[in-house]
Amino acid sequence: MASMSQNEQTYSTDAFLRETLDSLKHAGLYRSLRSLEGAPGPRIVVNGRPALLLCSNNYLGLATDERVTQAARDALATWGCGATGARLISGNLEPYRILEQELADWKGTEAALVFTSGYQANLGTIPALVEPGDAVFSDALNHASLIDGCRLSRAEVLVYRHCDAEDLERKLAAQAGARPSAALPSTTLRASGTGRKLILTESVFSMDGDLAPLADLVFLARKYGALLLVDEAHATGIFGPTGAGLIEDFGLQQQVDIQMGTFSKALGSLGGYIAGSRDLIQYLIQRARSWIFSTGLPPAVLAASTAALRIARQEPERRAALWRNARHLRDGLAGIGFDIGPSTALRTGPAQSQILPLRLGDERQTMAACRLLLRQGVFVQGIRPPSVPPGTARLRIAPMATHTEEDITTALAAFRKLHALFASPKRRASGQPFDSNSVAAISE
Repeated sequence: MASMSQNEQTYSTDAFLRETLDSLKHAGLYRSLRSLEGAPGPRIVVNGRPALLLCSNNYLGLATDERVTQAARDALATWGCGATGARLISGNLEPYRILEQELADWKGTEAALVFTSGYQANLGTIPALVEPGDAVFSDALNHASLIDGCRLSRAEVLVYRHCDAEDLERKLAAQAGARPSAALPSTTLRASGTGRKLILTESVFSMDGDLAPLADLVFLARKYGALLLVDEAHATGIFGPTGAGLIEDFGLQQQVDIQMGTFSKALGSLGGYIAGSRDLIQYLIQRARSWIFSTGLPPAVLAASTAALRIARQEPERRAALWRNARHLRDGLAGIGFDIGPSTALRTGPAQSQILPLRLGDERQTMAACRLLLRQGVFVQGIRPPSVPPGTARLRIAPMATHTEEDITTALAAFRKLHALFASPKRRASGQPFDSNSVAAISE
């Protein structure tokens, strides 16, 4: 058979790309970038349009705090622009030691290890701990970084129903004829092929804002001899007496084996981390490939993270301001008539955190709602599959501590207009979907 010519190969590839993009557009799943001007504060400019920012993870407003930006400038002047090497080569600069020491103290662990991102932290840690012959038990709504870490490990993956400890226990008990064993500590790192077990969960779920049943998961990890990894990306800086996270809030610092989190959400910087025992951290230094083979973070980023950590730890009033704004928004949206709460059949109550999921269901209607809100001066993003399950598209609303009461009132006025359109008897009677034409009509 004659080989395919270069032109034929190019055509085949181009056709595949176009067909894929067209199918995404047809399904309402095509993603595009918006140009944002200015720092990610309470108000920004989106494609030239001034707007309230209600979809940022800058929960405490620390990305623009002068003390944080000044720490970055000082480090830039002292240490230069980049680490220019992996940490095991030449990139282990002094700001790393300071940040990891303070992070471990904050998280109540013996040690900590900083990764270049939260995604890299999960992608490196999970395959370092489990492999073929082992089993991972993962919440159904876990973040993509946890899912991809599982895939890379090639361990058996058992997905348990979202926040359902009973379903998790059934799977733990059934897996490979496992029997409950209180004698086997979950911190035991056994030899390959002996059936190591790892439980994975977020503490605050990024797209639903609900909370994991951490006490139940700790109990099950001990009962079945499993390691427990808790992703605190959206809890770090937000929960607990000092803002260390939901693990601190529940008083479980000494009972969770692996605390994972990020500096890129409430702390307003960049990077991920793992906190745990000294042996765990030394083990990851030897085995976590995403850490070993990545260049270190810029020293300015490390200094900014350290400054933000100190502020979050020492200024509980920031968390108080965030909770006030979240309650104001949540109560206002519920009063308007929106469904604010977890998207799964197992409902654990109204939104329990700073993350407010406004469920619309249909992907096209969700994106049309985004356009309407932007015309009203409110910037939120629609969340669609694969970020959330099919049929659960939503607006992910996230206030900041630095929003004013007037900001929240302005936002609620825009959402009230949105709800009026959704609830319009004329639109419902027509059976027509909420679309871009509807947006244009109500915006004029």
